[in-house]
Amino acid sequence: MKIKRLVDLDLKGKRVFIRSDLNVPIQNGKITSPKRILASIPTIEFALQKGASVMVTSHLGRPEEGKYNSDDSLKPVVDFLEKHLSYPVHLISDWVNSSFDIGPGQLTVLENCRFNVGEKKNDELLAKKYASLTDIFVMDAFGTAHRKEASTYGIAEYAEIA
Repeated sequence: MKIKRLVDLDLKGKRVFIRSDLNVPIQNGKITSPKRILASIPTIEFALQKGASVMVTSHLGRPEEGKYNSDDSLKPVVDFLEKHLSYPVHLISDWVNSSFDIGPGQLTVLENCRFNVGEKKNDELLAKKYASLTDIFVMDAFGTAHRKEASTYGIAEYAEIA
């Protein structure tokens, strides 16, 4: 099996979905250790610099599935990314039940994937919905690669390039 590498793909004008590991400790709304975010930045920057429309998601904490909880929101992560990237970062709270536009060179973070019903059970419909957002899926969340969830495993089953 030949492994596809992001650096070998033409990303210009492509929709790139990156499953990152942005599960960082947060106290009182402040990130106390940004190591995982910092580790994700090179992949995100590379895709943006190559002209891709970039979507990123991650889990954060252990929220109750299907329920938004501000304590587990990726908002502090988005704020951190905006301070460390030369790009504006948009947070989409409920992409499952709505639509959004993203253009080349733009970065959108999809809210905590564990807020989505079916994420942890690798729901086929949710996995297909993730895959419908992307031309290229990048699994950049080594710490969660063993989990058979919709945003780590299911999307790879249906994405055009994974």
